[in-house]
Amino acid sequence: MTCTATIRAYLQKSGSLRSEKLFDTGSRSDQGVGRAKIQLFGCAGKAGGYNMIKIKIGIIGTGRIGKIHADNLIRFPNAEVVAVSDLFAGPELEAWAAVRGIGLVTKNSLEIINHPDIDAVFICSSTDTHVPLIKQAAQAGKHIFCEKPVSMDIAQTEEALEAVRKAGVKLQIGFNRRFDHNFKRVREHVAAGTIGDLHIVKITSRDPSPPPKEYIKVSGGLFMDMAIHDFDMARFLSGSEVEEVYVQGAVLVDPVFAEFGDVDTAIITLRFASGALGVIDNSRKAVYGYDQRVEVFGCKGSVTVANDHPNSAVVSGADGVVSEKPLHFFLERYTQAYVEETQIFIDSLINDTPLPADGNDGLQAERIALAAKFSYVLKRPVKLSELTELRHQMAEMV
Repeated sequence: MTCTATIRAYLQKSGSLRSEKLFDTGSRSDQGVGRAKIQLFGCAGKAGGYNMIKIKIGIIGTGRIGKIHADNLIRFPNAEVVAVSDLFAGPELEAWAAVRGIGLVTKNSLEIINHPDIDAVFICSSTDTHVPLIKQAAQAGKHIFCEKPVSMDIAQTEEALEAVRKAGVKLQIGFNRRFDHNFKRVREHVAAGTIGDLHIVKITSRDPSPPPKEYIKVSGGLFMDMAIHDFDMARFLSGSEVEEVYVQGAVLVDPVFAEFGDVDTAIITLRFASGALGVIDNSRKAVYGYDQRVEVFGCKGSVTVANDHPNSAVVSGADGVVSEKPLHFFLERYTQAYVEETQIFIDSLINDTPLPADGNDGLQAERIALAAKFSYVLKRPVKLSELTELRHQMAEMV
């Protein structure tokens, strides 16, 4: 029995094998999940020597988020980061990679995409590079994990998703909040019918401090950069699509936002296809820390999520009651969520299971963000069904 056959038999017996495609060693290498060559190791030519399937990863972009993904991935026994690329790669990045056992460091992303041993790529570079990289990776038969948003332009995002569809590879979008322990539980209650038919979804999302001017300039604005996570949360928690958006926005934190036609404070109301209503409040500065709260209200009750804190100690005395501020920012608040999203991506490649945050989820969040932007500019509610017409109108005005 061959090594591959031995592993197949073991996994079938244990119930772990959900897809024969991963073991397709024939010439049909362009079909579905089987297009990427999944590494099998540890067989050593003897029964019982099986270890596991190992996914080999290349990371494009080694800024803050790229390095977080790398550090998470190297913790998984079924994943191996074999290469990283960054336009500013140099001795510092090489030293960082060496400590983590990452053998290849390059400035050229195509070395990652065309690397014969790499099964999947993590795209953690700037947003303007996402679409070309997704297209190149899909054409090379690599599975893709891409940070949000896919792009600032819905048409470009649709092109990227079409390339993924044609190539038959998987694409996960980095909506890490779906994997948060609190928000997952809210979704479970909603899906189970615990609170009955949904009436209202309320999301509070406030950053502890605004980003620097250089970031604001290229961020795509509050709706595409910050609130896009909340738009995805609204869809995820409700289980319903958004049909209409209305925005009231203001510059109350720092006048620099107005220089780029942006806002730093917003109230966003949503109307869902289910008939439920949603309210999102955003601020670029909450002096008490990262504010991430949710309430979903239905005909049978409600489910709420409070902020996470460094500890739950509460000091009560004559002068008042004092507790810790919320965890400072997204890296602290969503540490475990980042781990979960990468592990689920790896598991999906191994077992050929659906992704919980795929390309369509990325597209729908971008559509809501665009509707929000139109609503702010036009000062009226905007239906998502209007987007095509409004885009054409705006293009003619430019």
